[in-house]
Amino acid sequence: MFKIRYLKENEKSFLMEMLYESIYIKKEAKPSIDELLNSDELRKYHEDWGREGDKALLVVDDKDIPVGAAWYRLFSYKEPGYGYINANTPEVGIAIKEEARRKGLGTKLIQLIIEEAKNNGFKALSLSVALNNTNAINLYRKFGFVEISKTENTITMLLK
Repeated sequence: MFKIRYLKENEKSFLMEMLYESIYIKKEAKPSIDELLNSDELRKYHEDWGREGDKALLVVDDKDIPVGAAWYRLFSYKEPGYGYINANTPEVGIAIKEEARRKGLGTKLIQLIIEEAKNNGFKALSLSVALNNTNAINLYRKFGFVEISKTENTITMLLK
C-alpha cells in the first residue's frame, strides 16, 4: 500500500537522492551523489529548495518511508535548467527507487504533479529526458508531453 503526500521540511535529503536517481547515467559511469549534484550544471536543481515555484510530492510505503518523488522548479533565463522553456514554466523531475518500480507509482506521481501545477496556476510543464530512457519518454507522452527539441543525448518535452 502506497500513498502520495507533500515533501516535509526534513525530507530534502530524500529529494536529493531522487534527483540523483533521475539523472540517467550508466551506473559504472555515474559519479557519487555529492560530486554529481554539487556540479555547476546540477546545483541549480536543489540549491535553496523551497523557494517560490518549488513543489515536491513523495510516494511513501505503509510505514511512511519514501520510495519515490516527483517535483518541479522554476528556472530563469540567466540560469536555465536542461528542460528550460521560459521563467513561467516549471521543469519536472521524477524518480522511483528501483525496488518500487513497475507498480504504477510513476504514472500516479506524474498525474498528481501535473494536477498540482495546474492548481498553482501554471499553464505548462517542461522536462528533459535522456534519448535512451524510452520508458520515461513513453510515460510522458501518455500524459500529453510533446517533443519540442532534441540534442545528441536528450529530448526537451512540453505539456500545455
